[in-house]
Amino acid sequence: MSENKEQHARHKAGQNAAAISMTEGSIAGSLIRFAIPLFLGQLLQQFYNMADAWVVGNFVDNNAFAAVSSGGNLTNLIIGFFNGIAIGGGVVISRYFGAGDKRNVQRAIHTNFLFGIFASAAATIVGILLVPQILLLMNTPEEVLPNSLIYFRIYFAGVSTVVLYNICMAVMRALGDSMHPLYYLIISTLTNVVLALLFVAVFHWGVGGAAIATVIAQGLSTVLCIVRMCRLKDYTRLDFRQLRFHKDMMWKVIRQGLPTGIQNSVISVGNLVVQTNINSFGAYAMSGHGAYAKVEGIVFLPITSMSMALPTFISQNLGAREYDRAKKGAVFGILSGMILAELVGVAFFFGAPYALRFFVDSAEAVAYGTIHVRTVSLFFFLLAFSHCAAGVLRGCGKSFVPMITMLTFWCGVRIVYVTVALKFFPVFRTISWAYPLTWFLSSMVFLLFLLKSDWTKGLEK
Repeated sequence: MSENKEQHARHKAGQNAAAISMTEGSIAGSLIRFAIPLFLGQLLQQFYNMADAWVVGNFVDNNAFAAVSSGGNLTNLIIGFFNGIAIGGGVVISRYFGAGDKRNVQRAIHTNFLFGIFASAAATIVGILLVPQILLLMNTPEEVLPNSLIYFRIYFAGVSTVVLYNICMAVMRALGDSMHPLYYLIISTLTNVVLALLFVAVFHWGVGGAAIATVIAQGLSTVLCIVRMCRLKDYTRLDFRQLRFHKDMMWKVIRQGLPTGIQNSVISVGNLVVQTNINSFGAYAMSGHGAYAKVEGIVFLPITSMSMALPTFISQNLGAREYDRAKKGAVFGILSGMILAELVGVAFFFGAPYALRFFVDSAEAVAYGTIHVRTVSLFFFLLAFSHCAAGVLRGCGKSFVPMITMLTFWCGVRIVYVTVALKFFPVFRTISWAYPLTWFLSSMVFLLFLLKSDWTKGLEK
């Protein structure tokens, strides 16, 4: 172990100032310090995502708001696959970084970035071709469909900026740098708000203006990330002359990221089926659920941030062979996430009508959203457990387990439940119960796996 410590000390001496090792010091302190910038960054990302919906909801009409606010599952269906690969790349990079293996850190960074270039082109093509068909399959109401087509055609025309940004963020976070992505999100969020107000409220470009603002702002943050990565002075620097696919490294990235990518996309299919049933209740149900999704994106951020911090923490410590530290970090992360989630859920339960009205004025839409909130929010601790447990397992290199578990319950069971249950209980609340049910089932499987498995023997160096 002393030899490993000496290697780690030499590694720290040569790394860039933004890269942070989480293999020593206070476990809680390491996780919290890394998670706080992630929280702030995710908060800004939510404001970024909400800007379009808020501006459209206040300066256009309910149909336009429904088009913008209900498309999260559609975008995740395509983008989520490639982002899953990026997460896998982050696990590989952080494992080598924790072990002090400079050569393989460099090879992994360049392989991951080159994959991002090809992935962004693929996401653009697939999105533009499939969006109209998917919107029709979702039973998008006729009065909402024209706005949806305009918004998502523009969005996917510029989706390469989203994919590349997530690749860059995965690389930075794998190195323990959660601050610079935060800085760039601040800039892009402010840009998005200003441009959305300009294009929609002043120029009256409608949902198309909101989509254009999003693409421009996301592109700015992507450029800032790339410039930062290219200006680093050590072995973590991005050098376009070194971009190439290293077959062994690409295989490790795909092996770790493909299950998460498949999971993201297939879960989005399940959620699209749920959204299709929500759409059948009309535009107000779409708006109410869309408003809930925006609020949930904010109130659940502390838990999301912890689940995002855990893979880097676990992977770095396993790379440094700090197995006990990795286990203790997993316990702290999961328990703190669950406690925070339940506190948030109780507050959301009582404050739902007020929170939802920030996004939508319609009493009918608020009523639908409140039904959903008061069905699911007290079960947020289960959602937190599943997310954090999945983060731990991904950090261990066992991304196949979260994939199978979530595909089984968050997709398969969710679709079967909604399809069957609505035939017997054709009310909106029936759809809402799909979420606590599947969160409970996935949590039970994750708990059994974490208790019974030797999860510290994951990805080899």
